[in-house]
Amino acid sequence: MTELYLVLSFFILLNLLAGIVRVLRGPTLQDRMLTAQLFGTTGVAILLVLAEAIGVAALRDVALVFALLGAVAVVAFIRGASSPDEDQPEPGSEPGSEPGRGP
Repeated sequence: MTELYLVLSFFILLNLLAGIVRVLRGPTLQDRMLTAQLFGTTGVAILLVLAEAIGVAALRDVALVFALLGAVAVVAFIRGASSPDEDQPEPGSEPGSEPGRGP
């Protein structure tokens, strides 16, 4: 049964290599973020499979931490991607107007 787990881990690593190809070809930040999520999910899957293969329960805890960090990374990416650019004026401000000056 251990051999099956190791073959499964190898197959998951091959999927990770396909993700690396996508990083190299993906021109947008969204493509890269999806690939980072793939890396995190693949890492969690490999850790879970290896935890069963070699019988180390601590690997399940590490996989859980990786899964939580992946979710936090997605939230951070979304917050960073949705924040307004500093180059654009704030809503309600007119170009050329200075604060504190009336008409």
